[in-house]
Amino acid sequence: MFGLGKRRDREIEDAVEELARADTLAFGGVGFAGTVLPVTEAYQRVEAALGARPEEVRGHVDRLLDRGSPAGRAYAATLLEHLDPAAGREAWTALRDDPGEFTTFTGCVMGRSALGTYAAERLAGA
Repeated sequence: MFGLGKRRDREIEDAVEELARADTLAFGGVGFAGTVLPVTEAYQRVEAALGARPEEVRGHVDRLLDRGSPAGRAYAATLLEHLDPAAGREAWTALRDDPGEFTTFTGCVMGRSALGTYAAERLAGA
């Protein structure tokens, strides 16, 4: 059992690192084939771990919010929003003026967004 815990921790650390360098924001499959990107898989791993072990994973998410790429910070704010809506709103509010950009995918529609614009849309409930 000891090895399982260490492996699980390493998997979360690897997933957070993937999110930290992300340049694309996609929460589901993309393109006509519905391909799930590695960064989406990483998000899903962190989301599942945050639900199962919030105290252990929250520190990783907080660091991602501070040090991640623009897409990584958007993933972090989204994760916080699921765990603690007030903390999520606070994160989105802090990101409203961030000019960093990333690629977005909604199904097969690809776009581009500034983090500040994306944060303002999230705060507005879009």
